[in-house]
Amino acid sequence: MKKLASFALVAFAAACGTGQPNSPDSQLAADDPPMLGVHWTKDEAARRAAAGDINEAAKGARRSPNMTYHGGKIMPTAVSKIIFWGPSWSNSTFVGDKITGLDSWYTGHSGSNYAKTSDEYTGTNGQVGATTTHQGHIIDTSTASGGGSTSAILNEVCKQITAGNIVPDAGGNGYYAVYTDLKRGNAGYCAWHSAGTCGGKAVQFAFFWNLDGDAGCDPQDSTTGHSQGLAALANVTAHELSEARSDPASPGAWYDSSGAENGDKCAWTFNVPSASFPNGTAWKMQGEWSNAAYTAGTGYPNSSGQKGCLDGH
Repeated sequence: MKKLASFALVAFAAACGTGQPNSPDSQLAADDPPMLGVHWTKDEAARRAAAGDINEAAKGARRSPNMTYHGGKIMPTAVSKIIFWGPSWSNSTFVGDKITGLDSWYTGHSGSNYAKTSDEYTGTNGQVGATTTHQGHIIDTSTASGGGSTSAILNEVCKQITAGNIVPDAGGNGYYAVYTDLKRGNAGYCAWHSAGTCGGKAVQFAFFWNLDGDAGCDPQDSTTGHSQGLAALANVTAHELSEARSDPASPGAWYDSSGAENGDKCAWTFNVPSASFPNGTAWKMQGEWSNAAYTAGTGYPNSSGQKGCLDGH
């Protein structure tokens, strides 16, 4: 879900229906970067969708489900680098196929049909493109912070920049994904993305829990051969990167009348068992919302029956 301004938690609550105790934003300090594109768990997403349907019915009318443009920038490309944060990332049993798998996911994403599901969106700095660049990963075995503080995750990104492990993209298209070894516990979300600055340079970043054995964030992939933990991370990774490309920061770019970004609108809906990337890998990933597909009637339905999702297969 889109947070409209990093300095106005109350405005965000009004726009997106958050600010409740189970909302990750409710605990943020006023000067923290906003949580954007929060990928709710299956149960929480269903609860919020039902509440939204009830609210719309009470108003007596349905708004257009399409996203609208709010005057901000997009990411014409993304230059990604992964940070694996936490002591468990030195444990080969814990790591399994996750490090190599996620590097392969980001590398394969460039030029894929899945990347092209977000290419219709434009902003003040151009149009989203399908070409992305992946710069590999960093392993930081210090104790990780959870997802309840965006500043803590941004500080980890800035630490790696200061150490010379990340060179921020000169065009401001750096996207730094922080995968921790921490379990979700009672948090109602699987991941989120955000934006901030390190040394005066704009960065986009994202947070991910350890999703091993996590039923609430599991896409139930039975065809690709990936471990459950990697499959879960790949699906939420697809959600967050697509949203970061089409709505990276305040002021916002593309989201709908309830604040939902393109990943939010198709969360937990899967039209095909898997989609292939140009590097030969296959992944079970949710669809991404396309205004053009909805208008043309060529998309598949999301959980509300709105036919605007594209699967990139």
